[in-house]
Amino acid sequence: MSRDAERIEKLREEIRRHDHLYYVEARPEISDRRYDRLLADLRALEAGHPELVTPDSPTQRVGGEPIEGFATVTHASPMLSIDNTYSEADLREFDARVRRALEEDASFHYLVDPKIDGVAVSLRYEGGSLALAATRGDGRRGDDITVNVRTIRSVPLKLAGSGAPGVVEVRGEVYWPRQAFAAYNAKRSADGLETFANPRNGAAGTLKQLDPKVVAERGLAFISHGFGEVSEPIADRASGVMEKLRSWSIPTSPYTKVCDDIDAAMAVIDDWLKRRNEADYETDGMVVKIDELALREQLGQTSKYPRWCIAYKYEAERAETRLNSVDFQVGRLGTITPVAHFEAVQLSGTTVSNASLHNFDQIERLDVRVGDTVVVEKAGEIIPQVVQVVHEKRRRGARTVKPPKKCPSCKGSAVRDEGGVYLRCINPECPAQIRERLRFFAARGQMDIENLGPALIDELVGRGLVKHFADVYRLKRDDLIGLELGRHTRDDGKVVIQRVQDVLADKLLAAIEASKARGLARLLAALGIRHVGGRAAEVLAEHFGDVAKIAAAGVEELTEINEIGPVIAASVHEFFNSKGGRETFRRLGEAGVKMTAERRKAAAAAPLAGKTVVVTGTLEKFSRKAAEDAIKAAGGRAASSVSKNTDFVVVGESPGSKADKAKSLGVEIIDEAEFARRLKGR
Repeated sequence: MSRDAERIEKLREEIRRHDHLYYVEARPEISDRRYDRLLADLRALEAGHPELVTPDSPTQRVGGEPIEGFATVTHASPMLSIDNTYSEADLREFDARVRRALEEDASFHYLVDPKIDGVAVSLRYEGGSLALAATRGDGRRGDDITVNVRTIRSVPLKLAGSGAPGVVEVRGEVYWPRQAFAAYNAKRSADGLETFANPRNGAAGTLKQLDPKVVAERGLAFISHGFGEVSEPIADRASGVMEKLRSWSIPTSPYTKVCDDIDAAMAVIDDWLKRRNEADYETDGMVVKIDELALREQLGQTSKYPRWCIAYKYEAERAETRLNSVDFQVGRLGTITPVAHFEAVQLSGTTVSNASLHNFDQIERLDVRVGDTVVVEKAGEIIPQVVQVVHEKRRRGARTVKPPKKCPSCKGSAVRDEGGVYLRCINPECPAQIRERLRFFAARGQMDIENLGPALIDELVGRGLVKHFADVYRLKRDDLIGLELGRHTRDDGKVVIQRVQDVLADKLLAAIEASKARGLARLLAALGIRHVGGRAAEVLAEHFGDVAKIAAAGVEELTEINEIGPVIAASVHEFFNSKGGRETFRRLGEAGVKMTAERRKAAAAAPLAGKTVVVTGTLEKFSRKAAEDAIKAAGGRAASSVSKNTDFVVVGESPGSKADKAKSLGVEIIDEAEFARRLKGR
């Protein structure tokens, strides 16, 4: 084995070990930055040796392009549903049925674990490698979602350790972790997009995306709770099987308990109701299962449910309260969102007194009026929402909530999205929008202007000192000194106002100056162009290298760029061709903000220098990701769509419509063997 091959294998083993520590043991040893560095090193080595890339390499989680649809697959053993109960009496009746069905002196245990409110999937490992991931579907047949599940970092592409049977089917749930879900919803709201109602629906919709890159960026996770087909016995009890799965780097629940009898199981259920916010996933109950596998076989199943398990489901935590008022908030893209303010109630351990009503269609559907008694719950235990109006308790004179005709901040025009449900302020100089945009612009992931926080931004906008991004770069020391940062009341009743002093003013001006050099990618992300996040900004900056070239690009040219789809392309083109977009870059340029990016320059002698290449179909020796990495390493550009600017198309087995388009445009088509020769400069 060559030195590079050894290094590649060692990096893979190290990355898999850290995945196990992070996702299974919950005790990471290295920082995210160090982990990303290991992954980058592996990608670089594999790009130089595409023949060494394997499907189970940690670099191969995300495919190169969207798929056309999902194939239907048949489960090796059915994925049955679980019968539900909502009372202790019903749970004890389940225990009595089990004991009647078994021999009188049968001794057994219950395995009790949280019922995750996610999407049921089956992972099939053959020879230790992930071969298939499928949805439950109708229980016997489901959708092949392997390409999407491979992007979920908690799902091992290769089982760790030794002793795994030739075939192991792992059953579990794909879920959207609480914090990742909340952060993604917040971003969608800020971008003027409809938010997901709850993590479960969001996870289900994500898994049905045809573009695996979309799945990868949403941060889904997986946890196992059972198994299907296994080619040889693993253990006598389910708890033993789960221990084995855990040793092979399959995530399992740390909250699972083995109980001696139904009394102990009920105690676990009661305890979890108080503790369930400890988990980073949503749970709607507990599953009670016979632990002994031989007794499971003896009990069997009905046409719908196994007889050896039952789900005890908790009632959703809701509260009635009085709706006192509804006001309207304006986001950085002008979206006007109605917000309900009600008498404070306790939900899931927190005090809640307001909730988003999402949009005015929702208000109409619920028939919400100020003064109503409303039912409030936390969607997925995270997001407070009004779910119902108690109409029989409606007070006389309850006021209807009407959409504002003017922006509540600037009094400018409020216009409904064409074909949509959102109302927007279309005044680009609206103070509320400017405040939100500036907060986003100055945040750490964008221009990273330290000390430019919400309170200071409110002061700057409120005093008319900042009306545009570029105005930040015109601020002087005298503008900042004395601005209010906050106030509090002392024990003696005196109000103390905190203001900007000399030291803070100097630090802020230094941070503003430093932000000028962040580069094009960070600037593009900071401007909040619709649908353009950090990754899309990086791709655009790397491809064009200069803002003027992005501004000059047409929608078709933008769409040809790998990872830039038609929605992003249209949004970028619209921004750069708008009066506001052109003015923004002119003023930022005059302020000295860097408008260029360092581009990786392909050596003139590189085999594919300056070539645009598209790969379609399945290649024998290259995964899609490996082929794209090889194109880039050879100085070329891997594109996701065919156009007149494409130099040639590499066609593998079962090519899609891209091959037909290449023929119609007269673009050169080559096979995998010729592709390999060209990579070597032959």
